Amino acid sequence: MKRIVFALPALAMMAACGEPAPQPEPTPTATVAAPRNLVAADLDISALGARIVGPQGPEVETVLSAGNRQVGLMTSFVACPEGTQECVPGAMPEGTVYTYVHRVTLADVDDSAEEQPQPEDGPEVAEAPPTLFRTTHKAHGFTGALGYTSAEAATALGSPDALTTTLDNGHIIWRVTSGEGWQPGATITFWWQSTMPPAGPADAYLLEVDGNQSIARGPFPAEEKAATAKRVN
Repeated sequence: MKRIVFALPALAMMAACGEPAPQPEPTPTATVAAPRNLVAADLDISALGARIVGPQGPEVETVLSAGNRQVGLMTSFVACPEGTQECVPGAMPEGTVYTYVHRVTLADVDDSAEEQPQPEDGPEVAEAPPTLFRTTHKAHGFTGALGYTSAEAATALGSPDALTTTLDNGHIIWRVTSGEGWQPGATITFWWQSTMPPAGPADAYLLEVDGNQSIARGPFPAEEKAATAKRVN
């Protein structure tokens, strides 16, 4: 009697021999970090050390404009830790934490401007535009420590807790979420800390009030790789 032999497919033969079937390569998927709320701390100017003195002196002042009118003024400086007598980044030890401080003052009400007509009873009014101060670049070397002067917020906004602080894709945002709105002529001082010194003034900040956006120029750290290369050179 003749024996009939059936040929098995190559893959089946490999499995029979204990060889695992090849697995497809995993496909990487991009993950987007969600905005993260941070705990804001009050600012104590007296607890800071000496300030960095740059080409413009110990402070950098920038006019905040929207269109053809001034909407405010920002004065910024960067300080070394408490007890530092002279703040020279090149002479500071590795790991020094620098405090970036930005004092933002809204312009007073322009009495000469025409009053906007008040809406009459009718359709529901659209939601008011946001009021916020933020970095437009990623905050390089950010330590997670930040805040504002709560006493100023109470005067300017009607509540010391009217601001919410958020980290969104490396950008720091101070957003007004309660209170009575930022009063004209009032000042709020914002601060944050970085392990990197400023590379110089940059258009790295933005103020948004009443639907107007104003780019602000102030001290800002360079990217870590660029800063390292600069130190090596």
